[in-house]
Amino acid sequence: MASGKACRDLMGLLLGVNFVVYLVVLGLASWSLDKYIDGEQNHPHLGGNPSTSFMLLFALMAGVVGICSVFVGIMHLRAWRSDSLAGASPLALISWAITALAFGFVCKEIILGGHRGKRLRILQAFIVISLLSQLLYLGVSHAGMFDSGSGPGYRNSNNPGGIATAHETDKSDDITETIS
Repeated sequence: MASGKACRDLMGLLLGVNFVVYLVVLGLASWSLDKYIDGEQNHPHLGGNPSTSFMLLFALMAGVVGICSVFVGIMHLRAWRSDSLAGASPLALISWAITALAFGFVCKEIILGGHRGKRLRILQAFIVISLLSQLLYLGVSHAGMFDSGSGPGYRNSNNPGGIATAHETDKSDDITETIS
């Protein structure tokens, strides 16, 4: 894995890629779902089969949760602390899980066959891209588990065994005690 500053730079790049990809997924899923609800399944750019409605719903959820995950990831990137990672990681994992569900419906839609319009195929491609980029983001954000110099600080330097601790010492308490 990448180490130190390279890990943060890669994380920033992945957050940018994820933002653009999830924005495209959100836009295409919204448009397709609107056409699907209006009964325009025979639209030349839509088409589909019985699994299309499920794929569109999960793609829409993946897009919304993915964009929220990117915003929290940007806040973590700016703070770069283990407590901000604790907030960003669960949302990124949930976003990846919902995207994986949408990917499952993409696979089912391809297996069932039938006419799939151009925008629907593009949406399917972006769901696959978002699944892989979100998984890579999860791996890079947890790089500190394998190398303490890569992450925001998983290990306590006073702990020679390298076992992760549940808290970090707060320097602000020391300052207020010396002032008092």
